[in-house]
Amino acid sequence: MARIAGVNIPSEKRIVIALTYIYGVGKPMAEKVLNKAGVDENIRTKNLSDDQVKSIRALIEVPEIRLEGDLRRDVLGNIKRLKEIGTYRGSRHAKHLPARGQRTKSNSRTVRGNVRKTTGSGRRMLTKT
Repeated sequence: MARIAGVNIPSEKRIVIALTYIYGVGKPMAEKVLNKAGVDENIRTKNLSDDQVKSIRALIEVPEIRLEGDLRRDVLGNIKRLKEIGTYRGSRHAKHLPARGQRTKSNSRTVRGNVRKTTGSGRRMLTKT
């Protein structure tokens, strides 16, 4: 199992998909890295040679690219800043509600903590005598 940027990469998956397990690396970035390293996208992680893993690691672990802990810290810092300056988006984050204009009347049930319940007519059941 290869370890890149502090993350264990799954060995049974294609390398282009396995690289997306690193927080901050999506499919387009994984494809660019593999093209620069000269590695085939369809090869499985377990079939990579040590030289290929080293070249991929060297291209991904560049200081200019924010990954894993640094990126998570940046995102949380941005959300904290929005809360502190009192923006609408910050208040939505604080209330654990959608922050980008999605409707909440019919969707976002799991975020709001509502459990879907089937409603009847509102009248209680009458017992037969």
